[in-house]
Amino acid sequence: MSKNPTYLESKGHYQILDGLRGVVSLFVVAFHVFETYADGNRFKQIINHGYLAVDFFFVLSGFVVAYAYDDRWGKMTQWDFYKRRLIRLQPMVIVGSIIGALFFYSQSGTAFPLIHDTPVWKMLLVMLVGCTLIPILPSMDIRGWQEMHPLNGPAWSLFFEYIANILYALVIRKFSKTLLAILVFASACLLIHYTVMGPQGDVIGGWSVDKTQLYIGFTRLLYPFFAGMLLCRMGKLIHVKGAFTVCSILIIAVLCVPRIGGAEHLWMNGLYESFCIIIVFPLIVAIGAGGSLKSKNSIRICKFMGDISYPLYITHYPLIYFHVAWVTNNKVPMAQGLLGGLGIFIVSIAIAYGCLKLYDEPVRDWLKKRFLLKKA
Repeated sequence: MSKNPTYLESKGHYQILDGLRGVVSLFVVAFHVFETYADGNRFKQIINHGYLAVDFFFVLSGFVVAYAYDDRWGKMTQWDFYKRRLIRLQPMVIVGSIIGALFFYSQSGTAFPLIHDTPVWKMLLVMLVGCTLIPILPSMDIRGWQEMHPLNGPAWSLFFEYIANILYALVIRKFSKTLLAILVFASACLLIHYTVMGPQGDVIGGWSVDKTQLYIGFTRLLYPFFAGMLLCRMGKLIHVKGAFTVCSILIIAVLCVPRIGGAEHLWMNGLYESFCIIIVFPLIVAIGAGGSLKSKNSIRICKFMGDISYPLYITHYPLIYFHVAWVTNNKVPMAQGLLGGLGIFIVSIAIAYGCLKLYDEPVRDWLKKRFLLKKA
């Protein structure tokens, strides 16, 4: 037996998809900054459909997981798969929870009524639980929004992504294309039923541990994640010139379209969101995966955007809580507050890049060497 370690190397990336993930992550930050001025009213959002970024991420994740692992099950065990996914995702989950704890008491005010009376020990307990991605029950809420991760709200989507990865490893990796297509079709029906016939006319939600929110979360997860997986297995990619530009314009347009139908016709907006998630998002991924980058600058930009996308997504929200508290406590109008919002946007990118280079990449490299290297 050789003493030299061997490693199941990561496959090459779809560079345009990496870049798109960065574009959408930047839009998520902008959406959350503007959301501060919507007063909790879904009909007053500035970037009206910014929350659909989560659903787009699920499509991307399903596609990438299928691409990276479908043909490797003879070379790795389930535990190998779990280790690889944990090493990729969990380090930033931990740092996101820690950043949330560091900013927590600076966010006290009318927007977050429970912070002032939350003892340090309870906040630290929530931080430790958050590091594991185990959801917090409403009875342990320390903010007042009943989030399953009250120190770092967006971690709810990572919780559902972990569930999708487990389902894939346990069962769905064994599905034929036909069986997977049946699951995807049924999930599309569930999504349409909720968005068109449901009480909201949108997919907003999924971040609390209660019957309604968990239902929304699973509804948002099942179609896009497994549709992305089916898209990869089918291999029907679309080749167009300027694919990165085309995809960026499409996704920005989807996220910025004003809410449709108003409070009187909720089904109209639900139909729009179903169309975007079921048709447009897989189309964008197919174009992105089928495209290529020619210039070195484009390759560098997409790599940078892809590298910071996940750190940005999972670390920016503690700053958004701070922004919400500042705006609410001081009754800051949007015209004045957006300058502070621009600061939040810039600092979020800086924190994400710092976490990537000083923490995430070194930690993942160490974990790979420690847990993934095998002797040949």
